[in-house]
Amino acid sequence: MEILLPKKSNGSPGEKLSSRTVTVIGANGAGKSSFGVEIARQIKEHAFWLSAQKALCLMPPHEVWPGSIEAQYKEAIDRSHYVSKETPTEFDQLLFLLLSEEFRNLFSYKFEVQKGGHVDLPKTRLDRVQRLWERIFPKNKMLRAEGKLLIQSEDSEPFNPLRLSSGEKAVLYYIAGVLYAMPDAVILVEDPEFYLHHSILKSLWDSIESLRKDCTFIYLTHDIDFAASRVESTCIWVRSFDAEHLTWDYEFIHDDDSFPEGMYLDILGSRKPVLFIEGANTGSIDVKLYPYIFPEYIVKPLGGCNKVIEATRAFADLKEIHHLESRGIVDRDRRTEREVEYLRSRHIYVPEVAEVENLLMLEGVIRAVARRMKRNENKVVEIVKNNVIQLFAQEIESQALLHTRHRIRRNLEYKIDRRFNDIASFEDHIDHLTDDTDVRGLYNSICSQFRSFVKNRDYRSVLKVYNQKSMVTNSNVCNLCGLANKDKYLRVILSILRDDRPEAESIRSAIRACFKIDKTEENEAKEEKKNE
Repeated sequence: MEILLPKKSNGSPGEKLSSRTVTVIGANGAGKSSFGVEIARQIKEHAFWLSAQKALCLMPPHEVWPGSIEAQYKEAIDRSHYVSKETPTEFDQLLFLLLSEEFRNLFSYKFEVQKGGHVDLPKTRLDRVQRLWERIFPKNKMLRAEGKLLIQSEDSEPFNPLRLSSGEKAVLYYIAGVLYAMPDAVILVEDPEFYLHHSILKSLWDSIESLRKDCTFIYLTHDIDFAASRVESTCIWVRSFDAEHLTWDYEFIHDDDSFPEGMYLDILGSRKPVLFIEGANTGSIDVKLYPYIFPEYIVKPLGGCNKVIEATRAFADLKEIHHLESRGIVDRDRRTEREVEYLRSRHIYVPEVAEVENLLMLEGVIRAVARRMKRNENKVVEIVKNNVIQLFAQEIESQALLHTRHRIRRNLEYKIDRRFNDIASFEDHIDHLTDDTDVRGLYNSICSQFRSFVKNRDYRSVLKVYNQKSMVTNSNVCNLCGLANKDKYLRVILSILRDDRPEAESIRSAIRACFKIDKTEENEAKEEKKNE
């Protein structure tokens, strides 16, 4: 749905957005909630507000929004003459709505069966709530017994949901709450991190968003970790609010700038290690992919290789102040093993593939997608490998030329970057700069190496040296997996990771192994222990 943002304090009108998720971040008192209320006022009957902080507390007199949980509760009790109208909190009201729907469906089912009809047991919102709840809390089972909703953990008797912890109530409230939003709603979530442990924030909200793919989610938060977890969200930073004129000082947060002070301060507030990457916008593959592959890091895209290297170095230099680890990831870009090892020694990781698109072509990733799409994974992998190797075989000379150019250029840069006592020495050095450079010999050597990859059907080595943006498309992996194009293929990969399905570990392991991050960190830990 298209959303009209509030007016700006500089007098300019608010922009229109069509993003599926929007994260509004700002300090306490900056005007985030008012910002959300103004958006809700603009979209009127499509607005649906959720706040666990308010839902778990007694509610003072207030305006009831049309379509809200409370409004639906009031409609439900007006239709019933057998229940008390004293339900103090929105959480209580939500439990009532869940059970009411359950009873109505059971009555309808019994009526149809008595008529001799053949009907399936209807699926209810409570069924969907239970499925996600037990995935998040596998030791807490949700039971329906004697007309009651009960929770049972491994070491307790069944108990009323009202005895859950505040965090557990918040999870139950958010899962069930979104299911009561009207179709195509704009769901505004105030303080989505409130009561919740940071370890489940990302996976929980990813799962909740997947429950209502027809809806737009707007999060109002002051939590840096939460904002960072919404990797495909439009992010808005609200600085202040002018209540008299109903205007806000706000701006869009883009990740294509250099290492600004504001970002540095944000990272300090997060207390998580940082992973700097090259991606420049939310549409790039690495920006979408890496937060799911490296969930233990705050992933910050900087837009270019040099920015990543400089930011990682600068952050490491300040480690005594902030006590946080930082890492970087840059594309391979035809680097030699010597260059790669040098970068890794500086905590900058280089994948064992030529570019980020090639990560999508790793065997473990292809197998995971094929399984998800119910295809014969062995057949898909075999055909894709054949196709990629054939494509590479047709481009050996052009690919070898690109690698030769890179190595010659780097070699010349090393030679020029020397100290000279006078201009005559420098001039003489330049005159003989290429005397010992055997361009043809280097080219032939690289061609020979590449031909051996084809001859030996060395798929991993091909992925390591083959720079070809159209590889995913031309390999036919999408069609073989029953997907229309590269974008759909990437979406399935992200969906598997987001929902943490069984295939997710296959994808995560394949890509992490490609960076050797776990192995490097293990070696560093051993070295530190040895030096203690």
